[in-house]
Amino acid sequence: MGVFYITTPIYYPNAPPHLGHAYTTVYADVLARYHRLIGDDTFFLTGTDEHGLKLQRVAESKGVHPKKFVDEMAEVYKYYWSMLDISYDRFIRTTDEDHEEVVRRAIMDLYKKGLIYRAKYSGLYCVDCEKFYSEGEYEVIDGKPHCPIHKKPLEYLEEDTYYFKLSEFEDYLRRLLSEKDIVYPEQYAREVLGKIEKEGLRDVSIARPKERVWWGIPLPWDEGYTVYVWFDALLNYITGAGYLIDKERFEKYWSSVHHVIGKDILWFHTAIWFSMLKALDIPPPRKLVVHAFVVNRGLKMGKSAGNIIAIEDFVEHYHGSDGARYIIARIFNLHKDVEVSGEQLDTIYNSELVDNYGNLVRRVGVLALRKLNGRVENRGMDGRVEKALSKMLEEYRASMNSYEVSRAIGVVMDFLGEANAYVNQTRPWEKKEPYEELYTLLEAIKYATITLSPVIPRSADKTAKALGFDIVNPFTTSIGSQKEYVVKEAPILFKKIK
Repeated sequence: MGVFYITTPIYYPNAPPHLGHAYTTVYADVLARYHRLIGDDTFFLTGTDEHGLKLQRVAESKGVHPKKFVDEMAEVYKYYWSMLDISYDRFIRTTDEDHEEVVRRAIMDLYKKGLIYRAKYSGLYCVDCEKFYSEGEYEVIDGKPHCPIHKKPLEYLEEDTYYFKLSEFEDYLRRLLSEKDIVYPEQYAREVLGKIEKEGLRDVSIARPKERVWWGIPLPWDEGYTVYVWFDALLNYITGAGYLIDKERFEKYWSSVHHVIGKDILWFHTAIWFSMLKALDIPPPRKLVVHAFVVNRGLKMGKSAGNIIAIEDFVEHYHGSDGARYIIARIFNLHKDVEVSGEQLDTIYNSELVDNYGNLVRRVGVLALRKLNGRVENRGMDGRVEKALSKMLEEYRASMNSYEVSRAIGVVMDFLGEANAYVNQTRPWEKKEPYEELYTLLEAIKYATITLSPVIPRSADKTAKALGFDIVNPFTTSIGSQKEYVVKEAPILFKKIK
C-alpha cells in the first residue's frame, strides 16, 4: 500500500465557486478516489483562502465583518462540493486556529534566520490577484497598466513593508527545476526557468501595513503589519499534513504530496513556494500538476470576465453529479486550454455515457434476466475479450499514474466500444443458454465500471449492486475469477440529452 496526498489550491471565497473551480476540484477528486480504489493511504485537502484585501473590501461593501462573511462563504463552497460528490478528507480554512499558528511560527522561523527584512516598496498592484506587477508583466490598455488576468487597472502603492529574501534561492530553484522531475507537464518548469533567466529572482514583499490590510494574521514581531495573503495561503498545504503538530503524520503525507493547480498560479507555486519550503528546511513537493484553462467565449472563466458557468446549471443539465463529473474529467487537459461548447459536451455525454456505457449495462442486464433468470455462472470466458480487458487495465493504470485522467477514461470507452461490438457479433439473444457470452460481457462491464468509479461513483455503485459485483482494486483480482453473477435488475443509468 502506498501513500498519496493530494491538494487543490484553496479558493478565494469572494463569490460562489463556478465551473472553473470545479474543473480543478473534480480532477483532484478523481485522482484521490483512484488512489483509494487501489488501496493507497490517501489524504485529499481542499479549502478556502480567507484573508487579504480582496475579502476585506468585499465584506466591507456588504457591511459585515470579514470573519462572518468567510464563515458563510466556506459553507457555500462545502455545499457546492457536496453537489459534485467531492470526497475531501479535510476542508481547510486559513482562519483555522492550527493554520494561523503554523503561519506565525513559520514566518517567525524565517525572520530569526535573517531571511526577512524591512524596506520600502512602490509598485503597481492588482487587488483581485493580491499581487504586485512589474514592467513586462502587465498589459497596457488605453495607455494604462492593467492586470493581464482580470483586465482591471492596476493601483499604484507605496509603503513600508517586509521582504522575504527570495533572491537567495535563485541557484537552488534553477537546479531544482532543471534536475528534478517535479513539475508536470514539464513545459511549465521550462516556463518558470525562462522567467528566472530573463528577470532573475527578486525579493518579495510578505507583509501589508495593518492600516491598509487589517484582515490578516499579524506579524509576530511587528503587529503593525499583517502577513501577505499568498504567503499565508501557501502554508495551508503543510498545515493540512500536520506540520508542527504531528511530525510522524507530516513526514508520511508530505513525502507524497501532489499539488493540483491552474497555470495562472504557477509562479507562486514554484518560485515562491519551493523557496519558502527550502527556507523552512522542508523538501519540495513530490509533484506539482499544472493544468491549462477551461475557456468560455475565448477567455479564462472568471467573474470579472463575465463568462462563468454556474455549477448548479451544469449539474442539472447533465442529470446529476455523475454526468457533470464525467464531462469535466473527460475534457480536462493539462497541456492546452479547452473551450467549453455545449453542443460538443452534449455529444460526449450522449455517445459515451448513454450509448456506450449505459446502453451496454442495460442490454446485458436485460439479457441476463430474460435468458438465464439473472444467474450467470462462470462457464468460461471469451479469450479475445479477456485479452482486450487485460490490455485496457494496463493502459488505464499507466494513464492514471501519469495524471492523464481523460486519456484513462478514453481507454475504458474504447474497450466498451469493443464490448458493444461483441454483443452484436455473438448475438446472445438468439442462444438458449448464452453463459459464456453473458459472463464475458459482465466481466467487461465489471472492470469498466470499477475503472470508471472514481469519475462516476454513484452510477458505479448502482451498476455493481444491480449486476452483482463489488467495487474493488481491479489490479488485485483476476479476470474471470468471479464464480457467478446474480443480476437483480437492468438499470437505466443515464438519460439522453435531446
